[in-house]
Order: sequence, then structure tokens, then C-alpha cells
Amino acid sequence: MIRLVWILLVGLGALCSAQSSSPSVLIIHDVTVIDATGAPAQAHRTVIVRDGRIEEVGNSAGGIGGKLLGVHVDGSGKFLIPGLWDMHVHMVFGDWFPRGKEVTLPLFIANGVTGVRDMGGELEVLQQWRKEIAAGTLIGPRMVISGPMLDGPQPRFPSSIAIKTPDDGRRAVDDVKRRGADFIKLQSLIPREAVFAIAEEARKQGIPFVGHVPDSVRASEASNAGQKSFEHLIGVFEGSSPLEDEFLKGPKTQGQFLSTYDPKRAAALFALLAKNHTWQCPTLVWERGGNLIDQTDFVHDTRAKYVPAYWKDVTWKRFTEQIVHEFNTDDLATRKRFVEKELEVVNAMHRAGIPFLAGTDTPPGVYVFPGFSLHEELQRFVAAGFTPMEALQTATLNPAKFLGMDDRLGTIEKGKLADMVLLDANPLDDIRNTQKIAAVVVNGRYLSRAELDKMLAGVEAAASEK
Repeated sequence: MIRLVWILLVGLGALCSAQSSSPSVLIIHDVTVIDATGAPAQAHRTVIVRDGRIEEVGNSAGGIGGKLLGVHVDGSGKFLIPGLWDMHVHMVFGDWFPRGKEVTLPLFIANGVTGVRDMGGELEVLQQWRKEIAAGTLIGPRMVISGPMLDGPQPRFPSSIAIKTPDDGRRAVDDVKRRGADFIKLQSLIPREAVFAIAEEARKQGIPFVGHVPDSVRASEASNAGQKSFEHLIGVFEGSSPLEDEFLKGPKTQGQFLSTYDPKRAAALFALLAKNHTWQCPTLVWERGGNLIDQTDFVHDTRAKYVPAYWKDVTWKRFTEQIVHEFNTDDLATRKRFVEKELEVVNAMHRAGIPFLAGTDTPPGVYVFPGFSLHEELQRFVAAGFTPMEALQTATLNPAKFLGMDDRLGTIEKGKLADMVLLDANPLDDIRNTQKIAAVVVNGRYLSRAELDKMLAGVEAAASEK
């Protein structure tokens, strides 16, 4: 039932890439295809796209597609990968990130991010954007949407529903599903009995639930209750410590996580998560940025020109204050060690067979930039020991599998939806090459480098408006 829900929401609700204005046929000649299946790169291929789907992937030596009418692109010396997904974003987070339509959406596309999982936002606004994208009046990524997050009696963030009792939790699941949300997102402060009521109601309603492991439950309990993904590695360090029961009752610090980390407990937890197929979206760029915020200076970052002043001066400042005074209670040296330990733990979880998703928590993650930071996330996976192919799959094949859509998304194969990114260099040689974007194909529509640059210029202009 849950797989059917994901198929319906992506297949029907998120066909979203200005198809009406795109040519019906696109032919990319003599390109090296990296299909993200795990197979080696395929040189000298011609890829034919018709009406938003990949019609053929053939050998260029046979002259395939040469006589077809349509847009012909010389792919010689270039590399074609599937469109990327950012599996943890917030596009309309109450009133905290204005101008998302003019800033966030085009930044995703310009960076080859053709699909996103919105993990908490204004449901009706996002649904309207999705309709406009599907109608061809707006360019943006495919969207999977949670709507408001479920949090404790006093939520810390906008776009949230306060949950105090189990009945509150059940009503919230019913309400969010009725309003058309695609899944349920949990925040940290939900009371223990309400967490299990939400899990039970979500199973009853056939809607997935994902998000934080609430402070009131163990990671093992959340996994056994059916939580489909964990975000930010929450619950993992707690469950790897003999102090887990104490952590359920009160404060916890990264210094405690480091000093009490037990490899045997960790291995037992990882085995359970692998058995339950509990996905991990660790948001490593956000974790690094938040932990090291007091030694990071983005004032001169070239990407800052795409960020509205309100984000910088109001919302990011609010997040910075919260991070500095509430979360970063350990000294900088301890936090640096913790950031490195996270990579070690991600590697161990990966080796244990736990599946991973790439996500950034943009833009609430302070100095996490829509679209751009997804490429940094792939680099963090490689730093954690993933091969470049495995890192690439966290943003291509794995999201498709997670959504139950790997029969139509996530790889470059005949019959798949045509979301692709044309690169000037091979990402399997160096994962940083995913940033060298020559063009983006969104549901069959070809956007050249010049068109992407024009899109970025429009974002810069929108960001500079008072």
C-alpha cells in the first residue's frame, strides 16, 4: 500500500518540468552515459528523448537518431548522468524564506536538481507550485511534499502542527493526508505515546512517515514502528551508547556521544536498521556547517549573491543564535572530532547495508545553498568512504528506489522519464565534476548552459530586490 502511495504521488502529482513548451524530440549524440545503475560508463552513445521519456540509448557508430527532426546536441567529450534529487529541503517554511519561487526553484534546476523531497512547508503553496510546473507555466523540480511537520506541544519551527496527546497525533495524520500530503514528517519534540499513535495511524492510512527520531523514543523503536527514513543521524549516536536510556530523559551532548560510543551497540543497531530497510538521510553538509558555524565565513562566498537579504539578516541569524546557544554546547575541538566521527559512522552504516539518501536541509541549514549544496553533499559521501558511483546513487537511483519509482526514474535507461544532467567532466573520476554542468534536461526539456546562466542571473536579480 505504501509503495502505491509513493507511485501515485510522484507519477501523478509531480510530473513537473514545463513539458508543454519543450520540443517533442531531443537527440544527444556521442555522449558518455553514466546511467547510475552501477554499470561502467558507456562511451559513444546517442540518447533519444521523445515526449519527456528516453526512447533509446544506442551506439553512436550506427548513426542512430541522425535523421530525426528535433533538437540535436553534440555530446562528444561530455558525460550524461540522471537528474539529481535533494531528499531534504524546505521550500516554503512559513514566512522564513520569502521569494522561494523566484530563488529556490531556479537554483535547483540550474544545479541539475530535478527532484526534491520537501520535509516541511506550506502545503497549499507547494501544491500550487507543483500544478504550475506541471502546466508548463513554471520551471522547477519534481516535488514530494509532507506539508506541515508534526512536533511537540510547543513547536520550534513554522509549518508545524502541535502534538500533545496520541489523539492529537492521529488527527494530524488524518488531516495532513486528507489535505493531500504525500507523507508525514516527524520533528523532535513529540511525546512518546503520541509517536507510536502516529506510527499506527500512518500504517492504517497507508501513508509513509519519516523525519527526526523524536527525543522520546529510541532509534530501534522508531525503525521497528515503521519509520521509513531517519534525518541528520538523529538517534544513531544515542542508540550506540550505553547512556541511551539517560538520553531519553534529558540533555545530551556530542562530547557524550564521542566518549560513550560503543562499536558493539552500534553494530547491533546498524544490523536492525539494515534488516528493517530504514533509510538514512544524514545531511552531512548541514551537520558540518552547523557544528563549525563559529569558524566559517561565507560573507565572500560567490553563492551569497543568490541569497535574499531577509534570509541572511533575519532567518539565518535566528538559526545561528539557536545553534550557538542551544546546540553547540561543546568546544570547537570536540565538535570537529564529532564531524569526523559522523563520517566514520556513515561509512560503518553503509558497510552494514543501510541505504542512504542525499539531502541538505536547504535553506534552513545556515549557509546551505539550494542546489549548490547538494553537490557538496555528494563530496561528503565520498569523504565518508563511498565510491563516486555510490555517492551519485544517493541522489539518483536511491531516491527512485525510496519512492518506489525506480521503474521510471533514477537511471538513464530506455523508457525512463528524461531527467538528466550533461557534464563537462567525468564524476566517476572526481565527484566534484557533478558541478561542471553543460546543460540540464528536465522531463525532456533541454536547458543549455546559456539558459541556465540566464536563470541564475534572474535569481541574482530577485535576491537583490528590497
